Amino acid sequence: MQYIPAVVLGAVGLVVLVLVLLRLAKAARRFAVTRGHVNAEVGARMGMLKARRAALRIAVRDRFRRAEIDKSTQA
Repeated sequence: MQYIPAVVLGAVGLVVLVLVLLRLAKAARRFAVTRGHVNAEVGARMGMLKARRAALRIAVRDRFRRAEIDKSTQA
């Protein structure tokens, strides 16, 4: 009968382990959802930043071309 406390302790330990694993799984799911939202937001902002950079590059190129045309027509 000396094994009964060991079995009870083992069963309690297993229950605690299962509860901890369930909580950890829930936290991992929340983290995965949050990570997905953050990745989507960062991707959208990066797309806007790339578009702005491209527009700025085109505006600078057009301005230099216009300056070259103005310079050639003045002479």
